[in-house]
Amino acid sequence: MRVSQLLIPTLRETPAEAEVVSHQLMVRAGFIRKAAAGIYTYLPLATRVIQKISRIVREEMDAKGGQEVLLPIVQPAELWKETGRWDVYGDEMFRLRDRHQREFCLGPTHEEITTDLVRGEIRSYKQLPLLLYQIQNKYRDERRPRFGLMRGREFIMKDLYSFDRDEAGAQESYRKMYDAYTRVFTRCGLTFRPVLADAGAIGGSGGTHEFMVLAESGEAAVVYCSECDYAANVERAECSPKPAAATERPSETALVSTPGSKTIESLIRFLKTSAEQLIKTLVYQADERVVMVLVRGDREVNEIKLGNFLGGPLKLELASSEVVEALCGCETGYVGPVGVTVEILADAEVPLMVNAITGANKTGHHLTGVNPGRDFTIDRVADLRTVEAGEPCPKCGQPLLAARGIEVGQVFNLGTKYSKAMDAKYLDENGKEKLMVMGCYGIGVTRTMAAAIEQNHDADGIKWPMPIAPFQVIVVPVSVKDQAVAEAAEKLYQELQALGVEAVIDDRDERPGVKFKDADLIGYPLRVTVGAKTLQEGKVEIKSRHSGEVELIPAGEAAAYLQRIIDLSI
Repeated sequence: MRVSQLLIPTLRETPAEAEVVSHQLMVRAGFIRKAAAGIYTYLPLATRVIQKISRIVREEMDAKGGQEVLLPIVQPAELWKETGRWDVYGDEMFRLRDRHQREFCLGPTHEEITTDLVRGEIRSYKQLPLLLYQIQNKYRDERRPRFGLMRGREFIMKDLYSFDRDEAGAQESYRKMYDAYTRVFTRCGLTFRPVLADAGAIGGSGGTHEFMVLAESGEAAVVYCSECDYAANVERAECSPKPAAATERPSETALVSTPGSKTIESLIRFLKTSAEQLIKTLVYQADERVVMVLVRGDREVNEIKLGNFLGGPLKLELASSEVVEALCGCETGYVGPVGVTVEILADAEVPLMVNAITGANKTGHHLTGVNPGRDFTIDRVADLRTVEAGEPCPKCGQPLLAARGIEVGQVFNLGTKYSKAMDAKYLDENGKEKLMVMGCYGIGVTRTMAAAIEQNHDADGIKWPMPIAPFQVIVVPVSVKDQAVAEAAEKLYQELQALGVEAVIDDRDERPGVKFKDADLIGYPLRVTVGAKTLQEGKVEIKSRHSGEVELIPAGEAAAYLQRIIDLSI
């Protein structure tokens, strides 16, 4: 392609509404344009990247026995009501009615409609396992669509659904997809980690892994072990309780005046103590139920773990000040577990604490010398806190490391959650009806494109990994008015085309600086500069966008040389 003919509306200024690097660069480099909040038009360069990612995904899904289908975007409400998710999914679901007032939604995901298809077509165990996938738009009415393609209301996703005869078969399908996802993101040229994760609204009784592209701008926090293969989202990471000091003996409880000490920080200063000695007490409203949750003062309650422990999904939020005052008789900040009648849940570290400090349920006061078991009763103990870097790995005991990640894919073992709700059964070898065991597997195609930029960029623009770059090579004639330069550039461009190299030639009558800035901004992996000075020596300049390395190569050998570099990079 010729740059003069391509629709690449580059911008020099960063758009005001673009908060993250990928959003800024995709707008500036002419990849996307905003149609509405969270909804974007993909221009030619973005479309090429999407097609490349999709091709890699298709090849890996097909290699594992996946069969591609195309399911409806508009889905009837009755299917979602069968599983109970019509109400559970909440305001993120786009809902609509047809002219007959029948209810539909725009598909945020496709478990229900795929299960409906399979239950109508599969009769025998001989037809299983079955893996069906699609690459299609999804719709979620995000409350705050932001970060460009990271959290949009319309996005492109690959979703695969597996149907197996039993749990052993489902585990094999899970393993296949885990392996396929590892190959997909490796082939895309990304640095990533599969991490244990929470199943969220998808649900299911089995395990789940998220595939995280590691990037400093990632919205998710992950921990991982450098000595073994353990890695987990902090929402899911297991915490090992730290025992109390063995030499400390229980003391008497005392009421202490602590005016103006409503926060952990202010209380530490006032009592000249440490956060480890405090019991942080939080009151939560879980649907219609009120519970008190205790963690050590230097820890944070993990609301995902808490919701799962309470049997979610449910609406979980901190109780209002009115509820807290009615329950404990004091302001928020002075609440404690001693003498209350509400259910008390505690993180596993709390029962190990000795002579702790808690709120006294009296405004302006705290209790010292509080000992769990003696001074108050814990109803249930569980791992309810968020893990921190440096804590021991739950598998091998080595210190955990922390990183930021961008979720680009997730694999779920659903069990029989959907097949039971929708009566998706098959006949086994003995003619007996059994429920199919399911899994679901998603890859955010457009999110992967954005994540690749978050991981691969510099101050000048994008640095595309070779396998998913919109074009692999750009040929830049320094001056199109110099006949020798223009002819040499055209000759090289034609040679690259003949070799099957994805190349563009910047044939615009622009200053070299403009061409170089655009090339760096767009992120072509390889730039070939054809100039009068180097041509006098019979050479062209080849620059790697990733490494910045520059080489002078004989013009007649450049096409074959570039092809070798590309072949080694894909």
